[in-house]
Amino acid sequence: MVNEANGRRKRGLLPLFILLAVVALEFFLLRAGYRKYMQAVYPVGYTELVHACAEEYGFPPSLIFAVIRTESEFDPSAVSSAGARGLMQMTENTFEWAQRRAAVEQELTSDQLFDPEISVRYGVYVLSLLRERFENTNTLLAAYNAGMGNAAKWLGDSRYSEDGVTLKRIPFEETREYVEKVRDAQSMYQELYKME
Repeated sequence: MVNEANGRRKRGLLPLFILLAVVALEFFLLRAGYRKYMQAVYPVGYTELVHACAEEYGFPPSLIFAVIRTESEFDPSAVSSAGARGLMQMTENTFEWAQRRAAVEQELTSDQLFDPEISVRYGVYVLSLLRERFENTNTLLAAYNAGMGNAAKWLGDSRYSEDGVTLKRIPFEETREYVEKVRDAQSMYQELYKME
């Protein structure tokens, strides 16, 4: 009688074990599908170039991928309404300034910003130049978007900065949203690709 009851109980547990196995498999497949979907939304492109430039200038690769995604969505032929070009969306004036700072022998044209190698190398170089003045990453990103002059002005205004280093508030809505997008994207790159 006891053996019969144990047999019924074991047979009764079998569907439960099967159900749990199916749920676990579905969870695994959904998670894998979600990860693939998110990697499509947050792609990595020009990986060797990004990692090389990030290492050369001491930036986490996740930040550079996030800037590229936010600026151009990895479209090397992107052009903004302000005339910024390429993967890292640099304007002609910024590109000329970066070349003067780099003391290049032969000046490149702004059309060459459509070349991913030039866009990423100079974009990361510009970030490194901005870091000389703006040590806080959010402030550095605000300067990349709104210009060094605006960021410096905000740091000197107690309405926007209490310490002259960190912006507690960014007055330009576009720049405020830009910084948030880049930082959110950076977090996603860190999570999805297990990168710095």
